[in-house]
Amino acid sequence: MLKVHHLENSRSQRLLWLLEELSLEYELQLYRRDPKTQLAPPEMRKIHPLGKSPLLEDDGVVYAETGAIIEHVLEKHGQGRLQATDEEGRRRQRFWLHYAEGSLMPLLLLKLIFTKIESGPMPFFIKPIAKGIVQKVDAAFTGPQSKLHFDFVEAELGRSTWLAGAELTAADIQMSFPLEAAASRFGHGGQYPNIRAFVERVHAREAYKRALERGGPYAYA
Repeated sequence: MLKVHHLENSRSQRLLWLLEELSLEYELQLYRRDPKTQLAPPEMRKIHPLGKSPLLEDDGVVYAETGAIIEHVLEKHGQGRLQATDEEGRRRQRFWLHYAEGSLMPLLLLKLIFTKIESGPMPFFIKPIAKGIVQKVDAAFTGPQSKLHFDFVEAELGRSTWLAGAELTAADIQMSFPLEAAASRFGHGGQYPNIRAFVERVHAREAYKRALERGGPYAYA
């Protein structure tokens, strides 16, 4: 049986959604975040040296990185499900599977880090300097890049119901976390109606709801 090592309130929630969409049986090992650091507990390093979630065990082999895990699950257990059937759809599916973590998530992570720097505790005489640096970085890079990427995603979601075409594919599952995070943290859900509608479609799926029941607290739902 498949075994998912799942960190609460994390991007590994979408792996549970994938397995629920495919109606696959799996064992769930739930890990709690450190209350101070909000990082994964050290126990996860016993499963994989990086100690990151999600991790998937399948026939004694541990798979890491969500995109790689999704590709493995589709190849071994998918039976053609959650995959585009035409050449254009397959091209788009492949792009979004890699774009989510390769382009969009690093940008969101930068935004989050600079936000924490700006609002974090520090000596009063340093705070104006830190705030000025954050504002300059946001004006010169993170702000324009955020607009570039979310304008792009918004336009792509205007082409079809789902990212690779008319039917849900694994690309939508992979992209769900960054779009949920963006809508929750930075207000893009209100600014971009196609992205907002996409997140709403995701949240309405029965398999997604079942994954939430199994995965525990998840802030972006």
